[in-house]
Amino acid sequence: YGNAVTRTKEAVLKENLFRMREAIDEYYADKNKYPPSLAALAEERYIREVPDDPFTNSADTWQETTAPPDPRNPTAEIGISDVHSGSEATALDGTSYAEW
Repeated sequence: YGNAVTRTKEAVLKENLFRMREAIDEYYADKNKYPPSLAALAEERYIREVPDDPFTNSADTWQETTAPPDPRNPTAEIGISDVHSGSEATALDGTSYAEW
């Protein structure tokens, strides 16, 4: 039973990460810059709301990866280019959720 619950949470995590990364890409395609935060994706309706991480049960624990500065435009706002789980737990396959 425990593995079934964990597999379900892993499936939810994968889907949440996919949707948020897709929204980051759409934001970049529309505005030619990365969003300043996950909250900005929700505020500008790229996603309905920032989902909870199923392993931390919080929307505040996502780890945002900052995009590298654009050498062609050094004064441009720096935004987030990727997102990872804030969980320190290990997945059933032996990888860290934070690496997903």
